[in-house]
Amino acid sequence: MSKRVTRRDVLRRAAAIGVGVWVSESARRLQAAPAPNERLNIAAIGVGGRGAADVMGCASENIVALCDVDERRAGKTFERFPKAKKYRDFRKMLDEIGSRIDAVVVGTPDHTHAPAAAMAMRMGKHCYCEKPLTHNVYECRVLTELARKNKLATQLGTQIHAGDNYRRVVELIQAGAIGAVRQVEVRFPGGIGGHRRPKETPPVPKWLDWDLWLGPAPYRPYHPTYVPAGWRAWWDFANGTLGDFGCHYMDLPFWALKLKSPTAVEAQGPPPLPESTPPVLTVRYEFPARGHLPPVTMTWRHGPGNVPPIFKERKVPDWGACVLFVGEKGMLLANYGKHLLLPQSDFADYKRPEPTIPRSIGHHKEWIEACKTGKPTTCRFEYSGPLTEAVLLGNVSYRVQSRLEWDAENLKATNCPEADQFLR
Repeated sequence: MSKRVTRRDVLRRAAAIGVGVWVSESARRLQAAPAPNERLNIAAIGVGGRGAADVMGCASENIVALCDVDERRAGKTFERFPKAKKYRDFRKMLDEIGSRIDAVVVGTPDHTHAPAAAMAMRMGKHCYCEKPLTHNVYECRVLTELARKNKLATQLGTQIHAGDNYRRVVELIQAGAIGAVRQVEVRFPGGIGGHRRPKETPPVPKWLDWDLWLGPAPYRPYHPTYVPAGWRAWWDFANGTLGDFGCHYMDLPFWALKLKSPTAVEAQGPPPLPESTPPVLTVRYEFPARGHLPPVTMTWRHGPGNVPPIFKERKVPDWGACVLFVGEKGMLLANYGKHLLLPQSDFADYKRPEPTIPRSIGHHKEWIEACKTGKPTTCRFEYSGPLTEAVLLGNVSYRVQSRLEWDAENLKATNCPEADQFLR
């Protein structure tokens, strides 16, 4: 088996068999959900860093196999589950033990999310995948369709969604506390990228399989600027700050305002570099009306000093990373752990709605329960796929330096054929 895995080959195989329709006979047998009191057999792909936390989130189940190309980074997870079989190549793992597992957890760098998840999902395996769901827009659509047609339990790793704070914000917005919302500002104060490819070519560490780490990406020499965490700043592997945090913060307006696909996306930032992501970026998304809900303009901003003008104009507290909903009757400011109705004086006597969204049993536990019972998760790919597509479109607009008039059904920027190269 060749070590190099080609993302497009994996996904084309899925498309060639009618994405999500074909399921092997062994996979069909596995699709009968385990009884709620039975433990799942789970295989994990990418088990260091954030992937380690995902594995621990599923530790109540049978962790039967662990796969990672970096033995040192995965070391602690390997030690915690001594009975799990260890692999470097997820293809070999799924080929060997596919008939014995119910589900996979994918916690690799972004560029290998789709190849790993698509292979497992075509085998009928339930899937928990870290954010962003995929490396590009087309891959998002493939995984979303695989989940839908194969009736798989899925969950995106946006664990903040499971917290009480986001639930209370959604209830306030949907109860009309600040009136109709037509403007949303999403801010993240940090930013990564703006790099040139390093010229040094140090030897590959003995604990790292660099060829497998590259996977579907074009070959480049190993350098520690990429591994273990710097990969997020490079287009071949990730989508920069927007890809890293957009799914977390844009999740809140998507949920509260029932957003799905934008009709237009326009990004502004420094002149694009061919290989590295922008440390500063502004993206304006236009969403259509949804039933009785009005159109919404949502603006993402990241990077030092990239603060929405309304913060100064309306004396909004500077919470750093946050979301600001601007309504007809007021504003609502939120971050991961708290929220505030503004102006505070206008809401001093406001009576909050009674909680209607149940407390989460835990982000990973939601997925485990869904695997066993068929109950939907809150961040299933049906929801988080379109969320990720929108996030990634911001980078597409930036890289082609053009506004995108977006046809979501056909995955086309109708005014910008140049965008196609970054959509797949």
